[in-house]
Amino acid sequence: MNAIDRLAALSPRRALKRAAELARNKEWRRAARLYSVAAEAGLIEAQFQVGEAYLEGRGLSQNPREAARWFLRAAEAGHLESQCRLAGLFIHGLQSRQFEQATSLFGDETPSYGTRNPADYPAALVWARRAAEAGSADGQALLGFILSNGPEDIIDLEQSEVWYRKSAAQNWPQGHLGLGMILMRQADTAEKTVAAMREIEQAVAADLPTAHYLLGVIHEQAVGVQPDPAKALTHYRKAAIHGIRNAQAKLGAMLLIGQGCAPDPVEGESWLRRAAVGGDPEAAVLVADLYARGGSLPPNYAEAALWFRVAAEAGHRAAARALGMLYLTGAGVARDPEEAARWLAQAAEQGDVAAGANLGNLMLKGEVRQTSMDGLPIHEWFEKAAESGDLIGAFNYGVCLAEGIGIKRDEAKAAIWLRRAAEGIVNAQFWYGRMLLEGRGVPADPAAAHHWITRAADTGMVEALALLAEMKLNGQGCPRDHAGARDMFLRVAITGHAGAMFALGALYGGGHDIPTDRVEAQAWFAKAAALNHPIAQLMLGRYLRKGLAGPEDKVLAAHWLNRALAQGVDEARLDLVEMAQQEDRLPRQAAGD
Repeated sequence: MNAIDRLAALSPRRALKRAAELARNKEWRRAARLYSVAAEAGLIEAQFQVGEAYLEGRGLSQNPREAARWFLRAAEAGHLESQCRLAGLFIHGLQSRQFEQATSLFGDETPSYGTRNPADYPAALVWARRAAEAGSADGQALLGFILSNGPEDIIDLEQSEVWYRKSAAQNWPQGHLGLGMILMRQADTAEKTVAAMREIEQAVAADLPTAHYLLGVIHEQAVGVQPDPAKALTHYRKAAIHGIRNAQAKLGAMLLIGQGCAPDPVEGESWLRRAAVGGDPEAAVLVADLYARGGSLPPNYAEAALWFRVAAEAGHRAAARALGMLYLTGAGVARDPEEAARWLAQAAEQGDVAAGANLGNLMLKGEVRQTSMDGLPIHEWFEKAAESGDLIGAFNYGVCLAEGIGIKRDEAKAAIWLRRAAEGIVNAQFWYGRMLLEGRGVPADPAAAHHWITRAADTGMVEALALLAEMKLNGQGCPRDHAGARDMFLRVAITGHAGAMFALGALYGGGHDIPTDRVEAQAWFAKAAALNHPIAQLMLGRYLRKGLAGPEDKVLAAHWLNRALAQGVDEARLDLVEMAQQEDRLPRQAAGD
């Protein structure tokens, strides 16, 4: 403290005056020292200023609870601004119990204030009412806010409007804003809407960020005015610059598509990103979609996954499903069916039917451990969806019943739900047709099975085409037609279906109503064997061993027979033994000659 400051500190009033001079010059630390001298001496204005210094971190370490201590001393002496500050601190999370529990006013506890704590409306009400009744426009606006936003036992909308009007009558911006919001909720005529807008425009004139946001909504959504995206954009921008998260999200979305302006995806992404970082899940989803789709910005699935995760962790169900699909496909993240299942389950628990269907399909394919889904009422999600008339839900519920997924197997009940779903779901047509063919849960009916499997096959479903070809081959539900079966197996085989390739090998191998062609048969067995079809590997080994379609090749034959044996085809063992015995006999015969 320099000599002038030391001299001023000898008198509380001189200390207050000198502190005010230093504060005007933004010499916060020196000002705070002198304000503290005057405050300790009991000067109310100095106590308020020390509270401000602690609240803003100007010259003193920021400490809202210590700020409240000084505001409380001034407030109890009737200082209106301190009463308002104290009410504001309680609204923003300061808790009155902290005063009651501390051994001194605040004790030595760590400050506990901010978004971690809910508002303490009863304590805020006390101090806002004192300031309001004493004529403070700020206090009246605060009281109006508490009476319209507090808990049920405090809310009094009529009194809220009364206090907002008193505040607005003193031309207090927050009073105009609060009154405008109340009037807008009540507006059922054009005149009332205009009156509400007038109040909000008064708050806009004072450059209140929230007022800019509300006026942006009014112009965007045409509330009592003609739609004006350009005006909406202007107001959203002003609110966004002041950190209003919803305005940042709105501004970003409008810039993205060029609503009220030329499209600017780069700036749009920037504002959406700010809103997302601030905790807006919808903004995070928009950023993620932007990177996932590509277009005006290059696609970046890793970035998309990052923002889908932000939104999903905030409880956004569509984001959870999208993140699950990224893990399922390996786009932007390492492919991980278990992680995919976790996010799909989260979305399904929140009622996302598509996510439930994706999760069900993932489980049916065996790509996720059943144990990792234990405890999740998967069948219940599907049952609810099914009972609501959702055909995808009916299909998945039917599959759960048919396979005993999360519920006791009940094939008869499964057939009922699969029949319902078959009216519009291709997979259900295939499943129901197969149950009719096999007599699972319903009496076997090959003709009806042929009808439903044909419907699925007509959409190009490969598995249905393969089964239909097999039915033609065996004459199940339709006349036996080996040539038609061959043509259908050919159609399926070109999609890479190993089973169809094997079937073609068997057809051309002889014993069917088409010309035998063992060269063609061996070619198809070879294609299926390369795709790891075990019986095709056995047949290819036999063809090569016996030279049925060309020269013998014992070495290659042994290779394919061993491959088949490794997959559990025990018949291959006999072939390998016979080959070994033949090789043993050849040297002895040569010696006898």
